[in-house]
Amino acid sequence: MTFTHLDAAGHARMVDVTQKQPTVRTATARGFVRCAPEVVAALRDGTAPKGDVLAVARISGIQAAKSTPTLLPLAHVIGVHRASIDLAITDDGVEIEATVGTADRTGVEMEALTSVSVAALAIVDMVKGMDKGTFIENVRIVSKTGGKSGDWLRPGEPDVGVAGASRHPAPAADTTGAPAPAEGVTA
Repeated sequence: MTFTHLDAAGHARMVDVTQKQPTVRTATARGFVRCAPEVVAALRDGTAPKGDVLAVARISGIQAAKSTPTLLPLAHVIGVHRASIDLAITDDGVEIEATVGTADRTGVEMEALTSVSVAALAIVDMVKGMDKGTFIENVRIVSKTGGKSGDWLRPGEPDVGVAGASRHPAPAADTTGAPAPAEGVTA
């Protein structure tokens, strides 16, 4: 078995992707922050002592997607062209879903996972004074599109995001990153 992140001497290295062509790629990750009932009530009422927990989590997750190569030293510096965080309060806590997109040479799975993880950390930070037992669970990639390995959906994972929308936007006619024709112009 060959390990792409190791050189011939077994030392860590960043994989060379310079010869790969940029393509449109997306990744969606999910996670859950389990909270006590009083925390859930405060989130629903907007009465958490530290302020708007979900807004802070959303911005934290978006910033994290853009900061992934700083946190994961072997992750490539790529253009994050889309980063969205959906949050849903449930009876047991907060469901988090992040979708990250790019038109680059490598995928955005690590960016999506980092986004969910940091959004979850922000929630824990904002509510830990109310419930020290709050915890993060089940952070995972649920789907990816594009790249050499193609599209993938985690088996058993619902095809609907936490906000109720399909995670799979209509496929683009051109995934090379070339600009689309202007509206009303045919190719």
